[in-house]
Formats: sequence, C-alpha cells, structure tokens
Amino acid sequence: MLISILLAVSITLMYAAPLMFAGLGGVISENAGVVNIGIEGMMTIGAFCGAAVGYFSGNPWWGFAAGGLSGGLLALVHAVASISFRADQTISGVAINFIGPGLALFLSRKLFAGSAMTKPVEHPIPTIFGSYAAKSSNLLIKAANIEMTVPIVFICALVLWFVLYKTSWGLRIRSVGENPAAADTLGINVYKIKYVAVFVSGVLSGFGGATMTLAVMNYFTQSTISGQGFIALAAVIFGKWKPHGTMAACLLFGFAQALVVLLGGSNSKIQIPSSLLSMLPYVLTLVSLVLFVRHSTAPKADGIPYVKGH
Repeated sequence: MLISILLAVSITLMYAAPLMFAGLGGVISENAGVVNIGIEGMMTIGAFCGAAVGYFSGNPWWGFAAGGLSGGLLALVHAVASISFRADQTISGVAINFIGPGLALFLSRKLFAGSAMTKPVEHPIPTIFGSYAAKSSNLLIKAANIEMTVPIVFICALVLWFVLYKTSWGLRIRSVGENPAAADTLGINVYKIKYVAVFVSGVLSGFGGATMTLAVMNYFTQSTISGQGFIALAAVIFGKWKPHGTMAACLLFGFAQALVVLLGGSNSKIQIPSSLLSMLPYVLTLVSLVLFVRHSTAPKADGIPYVKGH
C-alpha cells in the first residue's frame, strides 16, 4: 500500500513539475500587470531547445538552461509588443503560441534532417538517488527516486514567494500590477519592472518545457506540449495569482495526470477507456475554473497597457 502511494506521489510530482515552472512564470508576469497567454508557446520552444541542446551537448543541464533562455527570449517578443507598443496582451500571447511551435518545428527540421522530432537525449535530468536506486532492492527508494527538477521547482517557488512578499523588489512588482501610475510617481521604473517580470516568466516557462523533454520524456515532438501552458495558466487563476496557491493547483492537475497513468496501465484493476482518461486533466481544469474563477481577483492593472503620464 505504501509503495503504491509513493508511486502515485512520484508520478504526480513528475507531471506537476513542468506545470509548476510555467505556473510560477504566469504568477510573476501577471503580478506585474502583464497577462501571459503565451506560456504554451514559450514552453514549446523551451522543450525543443532543451532536447536539442541536451542531445548535441550530452549534458542535460545545458539543455535545461537553453530551454529557459529560449523561453525568456520569446517572452521578450511578447514584452516588446504588449509593453512598448501597447498591443492587446491576449492577442500578443496567442501570437506567441503560434510562433513558439512554428519556430520549434522549423528548427527541428533544420537540425534533425527534416524530422519533426528530435533524437532521444542520451543523458536526461538525473534523479535524486541516481543509479543507486536501480541497484537498490529497497522499493521505497525506487518509488521515491524523483527527478532533480522537482526539488528545483520547489526552491524556485520558495524564492519567488520570498521575493514577492518579503523584499522591496517584490513590493514594486505588485505595486506595478495594482497601480502603475502611483508606482511611477514614487520613482519606480514601471516599464523596467514589467520587462524583467515578463522575461523571468518566459525563462520559467522555458524551464517547464525543458523539464518535459529532459525529465518526463527524452525527446521533443510536436505534441510534447499539448495544453500544459493553458493548464498552468488555469493554475495561476485557481491559485489566486500567488506562488503557493498556484503550486497547489499544479499538484492537483499533476495528480489528475498521474491517475491517467495509474488507471490506464495494463495492471490496473479498473479498466477505463484511454480516451476518457486522457480527458481527465483538461476536464478538471475546466471544472476548477468554473468553481473558483469567481472567487479569484487578479491584480487591478493586469492586462491594461500602461501609458506614462496618462
């Protein structure tokens, strides 16, 4: 029984980690007043770059870093459009969701002889116990042998919470998201805060994508990122735009994915059609939004372009 519980927890954490990274990205962007609908596209380019760099370099950490950087660079496109040119942030984010997968597919065909998928990464993100778990006869160690990205994302959540609520920089971020005009009168560089927040949002989203191809899978395909960005965005709303609430929501959605794996296995005593199981995470996302969105209040200036002096 204990082994089954630990297995369910480890699978939940594995699938929740990419959502957590992306969800944290959404939290910091929206706390600064910029809606980031483009998380899906940033995760996609991060997933590709993570797999490609991980394959060519033979080092998963280089791939992980490349995934974050690529997501951050794509986020800067969103920042320029929505902050500097004051484009509609939703439309800009949707455009990013087209650019990310299109660019990933283009680069994949260029780098992998016309293939729409990368070659498998030989050295994925290591697990906590590493090769020791494979040699050990202890089933508890085997079940608890989670990927290193899991503790990393929890550390990121703790750091983000500390920055947002315990530092002057975090107070500036939240003030820009609530009332940018008032923040401007106090000498805060509103545009700089927004740019930094959106860039960090992209980096975290890229980390989420790279986690998919370097920890959950070991290669990239067009369907590697298929809705995870939108689920992460739902987690931000579900979590009331707070790091800890978003993390809890991502764990819930990760558990839904774990149920798909556990109940869909050949050894499962409960036989449920795979087509119904695959719907579970997305159905849970819709239900959670319907039940909790009315009780969630976004930062007051979220999604509203700021014009200095107006």
